Amino acid sequence: MSANATPRVVVVGAGIVGTSIAHALRKRGADVTLVDRDEPGSGCSFGNSGAISPGSVAPLAMPGVLASVPSMMLDDESPLYLPLRYLPRALPWLLQFVASARPKAVEAAAAKLAAIHAGAIDAHEAMTRELGVPELFLRRGHLHLYPDEAALGKDATGWRMRKEYGFQVERLDRGGIETLEPRVAERYRIGMYMGDHATILNPFRYVQAMARAFAAAGGRIVRTSVDRLEPLGGGWSLRGTGEADGHAFDHAVVAAGAWSRSLLSPLGVHLSLESQRGYHLQFQGARDVVSRTVVLADKKVFVTPMEEGLRVGGTVEIAGLSAPPDERRAAVLGRIARENFRGLENVPTRTWMGHRPCMPDSVPVIGAAPRHAGLWLATGHGHLGLTDSLNTAQRIADALLGARAPLAAGAELARA
Repeated sequence: MSANATPRVVVVGAGIVGTSIAHALRKRGADVTLVDRDEPGSGCSFGNSGAISPGSVAPLAMPGVLASVPSMMLDDESPLYLPLRYLPRALPWLLQFVASARPKAVEAAAAKLAAIHAGAIDAHEAMTRELGVPELFLRRGHLHLYPDEAALGKDATGWRMRKEYGFQVERLDRGGIETLEPRVAERYRIGMYMGDHATILNPFRYVQAMARAFAAAGGRIVRTSVDRLEPLGGGWSLRGTGEADGHAFDHAVVAAGAWSRSLLSPLGVHLSLESQRGYHLQFQGARDVVSRTVVLADKKVFVTPMEEGLRVGGTVEIAGLSAPPDERRAAVLGRIARENFRGLENVPTRTWMGHRPCMPDSVPVIGAAPRHAGLWLATGHGHLGLTDSLNTAQRIADALLGARAPLAAGAELARA
């Protein structure tokens, strides 16, 4: 590609991260093709809890996690669950996960996460206005609930980190909780309120609006499966089925979520990437049971007022990409919601499971792939894909279209 030519870019993966990248690159003049086997936003981005949470600087692996490993494999209602049958496959990732829980590793991960999160709330508010869907943005804070001091103490490190990175936290007693959310069960006596946090009230519609804006600006959206990426004349081509097969691009951005590893491994780019299988149960109605994102912190459950009802999401299941959903996980979410909020009796529900791409230290990999000119990585965002999507897009666009191409930020890449 000559210095003055318009760069031809293919983005593989049309979730919130990939669609944000395609949109950002097209706005800055690149010739962009967005490729996914499904319509934009219909994968993991469809079912998330909508939280924009820059205060989530504490990684999933925290000191003391080793003691919880037995319960992860023995208790199928554990918030973090690893079925024993999947242990041999997950063991390399699990060992790195445990290593990531060392205090120095946790502090390093938190610094990286805080840098990626910076400015996310304002960026999403501006984007919803730009896309003509400002009604999807709710800035009413996040309320984290605890039954007692002992439960709060288990998260003390996370709250310390939030405060160290400048996030304002207001502690509430039972009366303060009832003022904000009167339908919360009596068992919750302590609230930690982050009033500046926000929620997207329909993540799928948000991605769809962004995809329409991308297409209206001249971007191409191609529905096809991608089996592999191949170097081609200083650029890249896709191999699979459909319209994009064999086409040449100057740059390829892999934002395929939990499927990124299978595309990158044949190229010698090995990511320690595992699927966090996340579940939600959505009450079809009863949206007004809460008025903002509420986190039952002792249960690791998010409760969110969505456009189409009340969404109850959470749990992490490490069980791979091929196993069918475990409906018991979704049923647990429904039971927890009914036990802890008034007004959910006899409300119909539907369930969902999606694959969140997770690195052992919870830090996404963003930037240029080492030793592969024109290959870019944007994956591993875990449960913070929505929060970090716009900032990830700007990092990729700055590096791809700028003079310098920094190596991928985030967890260290394994070498072939």
